Amino acid sequence: MQYVTESLLMHPNVQKLLLDTDQTFDAVIVEWMYSDLYSGFSTVFNCPFIWSSSLEPHPMILRLIDSLPNPAYFPDHTSSLEPPYTFLERVEQLWNIAKTLYNRWRLKEKEESIYENAFGPAVKKRNRVLPPYNEVKYNGSLILGNSHVSTGVAFSLPQNYKAISGYYIPKKIPQLPDKIKNIMDKAENGVIYFSMGTMVKSKTLPEELKRNLVDMFGNLKQTVIWKFEEDLDGLPNNVHIVSWAPQQSILAHPNCVLFITHGGLLSTTEALHYGVPIIGIPVFADQFLNIKRATTKGFALEVDINYETPGNLKLAIDEILNSPKYRENIKQLSLVYHDRPVSPGAELVHWVEHVVKTKGALHLRSPALHVPFYQKLYLDLFAVILMMPLVLCILLRYMKNKLFGVIKKKGKKTKKNQ
Repeated sequence: MQYVTESLLMHPNVQKLLLDTDQTFDAVIVEWMYSDLYSGFSTVFNCPFIWSSSLEPHPMILRLIDSLPNPAYFPDHTSSLEPPYTFLERVEQLWNIAKTLYNRWRLKEKEESIYENAFGPAVKKRNRVLPPYNEVKYNGSLILGNSHVSTGVAFSLPQNYKAISGYYIPKKIPQLPDKIKNIMDKAENGVIYFSMGTMVKSKTLPEELKRNLVDMFGNLKQTVIWKFEEDLDGLPNNVHIVSWAPQQSILAHPNCVLFITHGGLLSTTEALHYGVPIIGIPVFADQFLNIKRATTKGFALEVDINYETPGNLKLAIDEILNSPKYRENIKQLSLVYHDRPVSPGAELVHWVEHVVKTKGALHLRSPALHVPFYQKLYLDLFAVILMMPLVLCILLRYMKNKLFGVIKKKGKKTKKNQ
């Protein structure tokens, strides 16, 4: 990921933007994607910056605006574990955080070098001094997180973390293309929509797995719309391949009864928004945790991706479509999701404008950023408390030796006098 970030920042078009002294901005919004380097844009344009996150709240981004969350109940986004944890699970969570922090420390010098090379010339051209990287990355005004308690957990979050899940979903649903609309309108037994997102291409699945999935789908009474990047021969009448799918419009259709997804947060959010149960086939990153939470909340089932997927997927489809509890659960959660004082889009606009008006919203920043790690955990106080008995023992021993010394001297004087 560091290589990708460096390539992007050093791209001629990005450097052209940075070196253009006529470019000015009131605020900069940068996405956190496994790198803190994008914070450097604010040093060039000399304006507040806001982090954007497409993941649920997680330690690696929250540490940029607050203290590191407690791993005893706050999972890393790559973990599939949900609190409360067993003893061994807590050990695993702590180990994962320690390992991540070590890796970030190991890459620190390289990141600082990229930061200086990418942003240094542009700052110098504006006759300013490039501030230290370790100072800049903790200077974010807000985090705009694509999260909501209905999809995640009710964690304690800092004042400048704003949950705006679904902000990108339009109020007016775009019309379906005629071909897909015709398929869905005629689906008397409902439509199952299958998409593995943009990162995982269905065409890259092993040939045997693809063919077994087609055969399994062909035995269903439901209509299947499968987002697939190339044509497939010998498709059953109820299976339809589309190279591009208007996902939200499909999920919003009343005949959509099930969504089979890789479990990205955008997909699980959209399923919740439109009230469609899901079957998750997670592949990497936060997908495992997203699907784990969805299954815990009762509107999803999880299926592993392997050569047994078709059979296991068939069992999961039958379970969800034949048991009303999944649709009831997602309807209730969808109510929680939609019941907000303002729309997420309006909230996003409000907070961005607030940052601009208040020149960085310094009043929202957590004091935890300025408290050293050892003070947060009271390690210095514990050290003093632990040292007190030792100091007392040394003092008592010293006094004892002194006292015995005085008694000894008096004894010698008495003998001489006799």
